[in-house]
Amino acid sequence: MIARTWTVPAAVAVAVALLVNARPVSAHHSAAAAYDESKKVETQGTVTRVLLKNPHSWVFLESTDEKGQKVEWQIEMAAAASLGWTANTLPIGTVVKVSGHPSRAAGSHGMTGARFTRPDGTPIGRGQ
Repeated sequence: MIARTWTVPAAVAVAVALLVNARPVSAHHSAAAAYDESKKVETQGTVTRVLLKNPHSWVFLESTDEKGQKVEWQIEMAAAASLGWTANTLPIGTVVKVSGHPSRAAGSHGMTGARFTRPDGTPIGRGQ
């Protein structure tokens, strides 16, 4: 009978201790395989499409390269929920400056780790 009187409170104490010390588990792949995190690129362009999704959001920009050719940039970002952005954060047609890590794929115009600003340097959103 004595063992029974302390068993339930001990089990409850252990369960509470486990719950209090529990941490969320986060599994994510590295961007290093697709993007060169040792380099930075910057572009300015017009927002043509925004996809706020999980696990990754995307912003597409139309800009002009050094040869005067139109280029579409695909900017990979964090999950929509963690960005704190809404559909109104970057309306289609907004002109922005973006800096981030370039894609490793030759001839592509991809970027991650992007920071968005207005042409005058005013930050847009929280960034990544």
